[in-house]
Amino acid sequence: RVPWAGRSASLSLPLLGPQPSISNSEGDLLFLLDSSGSVSYYEFSRVKEFMWDLVHPFTFGPKDVQTSIIHISTTPTMEFPFDRYLSSGTLQQAIRDTQQLMGDTNTGKALSYAKEKLFSDEAGARPDVPKVLVWVTDGFSTDDISEPMQLLKDMGVTVFIVSTGRGNYLELSAAASQPPEKHLHFVDVDDLPIITKELRDAILANRLHAVDITSSSFRLTWPKLLSQETGYYTLEYAPIDDLARKRTKQVSGAHTSLLLSNLAPETTYEVALIPESNVHYFPPQTTRVTTLAGKMCTIFPYSGTQLAALSLKRWSGPPKTGDQSAPHSFHVSWAPTLDSVISYQILYGPLPGNSVKLLEVDGKSNSTVVENLAPNTTYLVTVTAVYKSGKEKSLSAKACTQEDQAGWQPLLKIPSGGTRS
Repeated sequence: RVPWAGRSASLSLPLLGPQPSISNSEGDLLFLLDSSGSVSYYEFSRVKEFMWDLVHPFTFGPKDVQTSIIHISTTPTMEFPFDRYLSSGTLQQAIRDTQQLMGDTNTGKALSYAKEKLFSDEAGARPDVPKVLVWVTDGFSTDDISEPMQLLKDMGVTVFIVSTGRGNYLELSAAASQPPEKHLHFVDVDDLPIITKELRDAILANRLHAVDITSSSFRLTWPKLLSQETGYYTLEYAPIDDLARKRTKQVSGAHTSLLLSNLAPETTYEVALIPESNVHYFPPQTTRVTTLAGKMCTIFPYSGTQLAALSLKRWSGPPKTGDQSAPHSFHVSWAPTLDSVISYQILYGPLPGNSVKLLEVDGKSNSTVVENLAPNTTYLVTVTAVYKSGKEKSLSAKACTQEDQAGWQPLLKIPSGGTRS
């Protein structure tokens, strides 16, 4: 063990605390590791820690992430195939056991070797999953990298470069996938933890994933693979328990996102993105997305005996004359009705916000319709019983309108409420 810069070179991978796992991420991730004699033992050990820190939140398996390491040396060497270590524990030990080979920094040779292995059944690679290459370098190579790197990118491989040394910016920015500000990092070897999360997020962003998930919609985003001139994307999606209900959309190659709406709540959808290119082959990308539960009523505790139940139902009643569609509405009902109540006041407004409207009905009523509400919005609804004595008893609940509604949809019956005097 050789000390470097006054530091002890006796290092081991840190035992990290519980971390949130990242699932629904399918892909082959290849580390191109500078194992040559230009890298000190200390630097090599720090890079191994960084590699594990980068991948440990992922879920590993034949339907998730698989990873491998290729050494840059005089002759490129694969440390282990993609499909050998499919659990966090075994992969962590394999990275820990990886030994530096020394030798020359023949990065071009290693890239040509990586091109073979990234698409090789023998190396455990899969044919139709996203391919990501992370090249960790001290910035020096003894052979040309431009041609083999371009071939990798032409085959759909996303290339990230982490330079811990004095690499040529113009050369490395041309080698990395575009744009370089998202795919190229210059950082001291001791500061690698600073970029770990940013790099992991960038790797995840370079595949199909969902954002802005609600109970009835989500937005799909994906990396820019095509252009208006080079092709188009086909998107297929269906509930995983009813794949026969598959729906298909097509968008031009200029798109990198699409909003899917009118979805069922609490439902897992299988989604596939198929790039249809007239220049290069790009493998399909798949993911699974689960919509949120519908926003239901939330009660405010109440211990009284009057106005003991409030029920909200979504209702898009019959269109009014001249309307093309029914307004978003709630049907509000309450119980019991009492002779001592002279009127009921219904106060409602969107959350968050201070815009409040008031309805008032006579004491013999036990329901009303709150109309002309905004779609996909949470409302606070408060029903107040006004008694002949002047006292008031209130009951409140939250409920949410949806993007598209038709007919009665029971939300929730609430057994208690709040008191106001």
